Amino acid sequence: MNDRPSGGPVAAQGAPQTAAASAFLKARIPPVRRPLSLAAAAAAINAILLIFQYRLLATGVDAVLFAGRDLAGVWPSLWPIPGFILLRAAVVWAGDAAAGTAAARVKQSVRMDLLDHLMSIGPVPLREERAGALSTLLVEGVEALEPYYARFLPAMASVVLAPLAVLAAVLPEDWLSGLVLLLTAPLIPLFMILIGRGAERLNQRQWSKLARMGAHFLEAFQNLTTLKLFNASRREALLIARMSEDYRLAVMAVLRVAFLSALALEFFATLGVALVAVFIGFRLLDGGMGFERGFFVLLVAPEFYLPLRSMGAHYHARMEAVGAASGLIGLLAHPRPGRPSGSAEGGTGSVSAAPRVVFDAVHLVYGDGRKGLDGADFHLDPGSVTALVGPSGAGKSSVLSVLLGFVPPTAGCVRIDGTALTDMDPEEWRRLIAWVPQAPYLFRGTIADNIRLGFPDADDDAMAAAAGLTGAGDFIRSLPGGYGYEIAEGGGGLSGGQRRLIALTRAALRPAPLVILDEPTASLDRASEKMAGEAIRRFSAGRSVLVVAHRLETVRSADMILVMEGGRVVEQGRHDGLMAAGGLYAGLVRSGEAISAVDGQA
Repeated sequence: MNDRPSGGPVAAQGAPQTAAASAFLKARIPPVRRPLSLAAAAAAINAILLIFQYRLLATGVDAVLFAGRDLAGVWPSLWPIPGFILLRAAVVWAGDAAAGTAAARVKQSVRMDLLDHLMSIGPVPLREERAGALSTLLVEGVEALEPYYARFLPAMASVVLAPLAVLAAVLPEDWLSGLVLLLTAPLIPLFMILIGRGAERLNQRQWSKLARMGAHFLEAFQNLTTLKLFNASRREALLIARMSEDYRLAVMAVLRVAFLSALALEFFATLGVALVAVFIGFRLLDGGMGFERGFFVLLVAPEFYLPLRSMGAHYHARMEAVGAASGLIGLLAHPRPGRPSGSAEGGTGSVSAAPRVVFDAVHLVYGDGRKGLDGADFHLDPGSVTALVGPSGAGKSSVLSVLLGFVPPTAGCVRIDGTALTDMDPEEWRRLIAWVPQAPYLFRGTIADNIRLGFPDADDDAMAAAAGLTGAGDFIRSLPGGYGYEIAEGGGGLSGGQRRLIALTRAALRPAPLVILDEPTASLDRASEKMAGEAIRRFSAGRSVLVVAHRLETVRSADMILVMEGGRVVEQGRHDGLMAAGGLYAGLVRSGEAISAVDGQA
């Protein structure tokens, strides 16, 4: 395998503008402003309680050291301290809970927006994306937002409120110490910002490498059999090891900057406290300040810098969130399939039990300039079985993509019982379709769950009847647990033919007026193929059926056969007539029969 970068918009946004990522993060704040405000208020309340706690402690220590009082004499000033400690713990817990709630809501909102966007984009435009990169971004990328909302934003709020409370308590006691605090405080965020500029770029590079590694790892895992058979597993392992090393180096580069930032913050905070201590110490020695005042100021001075240090410690969370947000913005910037001018949102119109489908001079050009359809003109008669055949690249898959609403036609129109498909609501339209794809996917769960995927309200009798129509009932009943048999992801535990029969049963169960079958008898042996063809006839009775076929034996009995080439229909008719015409269809059938004869002799 080549060490190639992940393609598509997700990867193309390797280093988007930091301002755009910051704007994305800030745009999520208004819906969670209340819990974030509660977290900020908790930080301010904690600082005020701490000031009172230190005031009592300073009074008690001064009374013992200089007033000669015993424990009984200072107890009135000490007994509230445990209460303040417990109250502060409760306030901090409430603040953390509020911040965690805000972060959870933001993550849920982002996930829903991403899911909605991906669903609206559809599978066709996303074919160029690497599944591993998307998975990494949708899981790790969204999770990386949590520290920003749960830690950094509350720290940003407390960096204003808490120091002001400390400063208000210090200035009346010692204006010189307050002046030192005021002069040294701006140095901390200044150096944090200067150092953080380079870290944001490094963080974006780290996320790019993580997405690339995740994409490659998932590809390797999904194609493990191919790698083993071609003796490429060791080479792939070395490639992943090299990518992991690149990611490790990127993480270490970010951590170096983060530790440098922490060092600068701790240095200036320690320097500020040391200056306050020096000035207080000199005045204590010459009698210019009382012990209680000096001790109190020394106790609260570190708390003045604590919110600043906390913000610096969590600034890495902001950088990581910016890096993750850059990738999320790239995904959300992926254009949704547009609608032709003049089209409007609507319902499904009046669709009959067996709709008439008309393709009227339909053109389709993909985003990369590749032409899928070039003036396709044909129709599906109500209640009939229409087969769509043609060589590879003829446009059959493009017809399905347009008909399923995955991509809008570039020009021309598709009408369903006279209503333009672009005027229909895509979700409502797809509810009227029973679909069997060329490579049907079965989800982890029971066979019953997979059959009921398109009609979850179906009862057991209806499900068994559908399985009887497709011939899947016999093999299902032979499995341990029958319809409750647990299958693995992708249909693991079943043969290819059995998966195909489950997919056919899923379509047979769905009460849809339009049935679309993409190579419905693939992976089946001759006997099963004949049985499946008969089953399709049975469960498709009274519906409009479109069958896309590569194995032409499956379409001989179709009511109408459409032959595609170059993105348009070049022949149409029934099997005997097309064979007599000696055109493209006849050539395809003869070549297929020759291959079948060779296979039979082998």
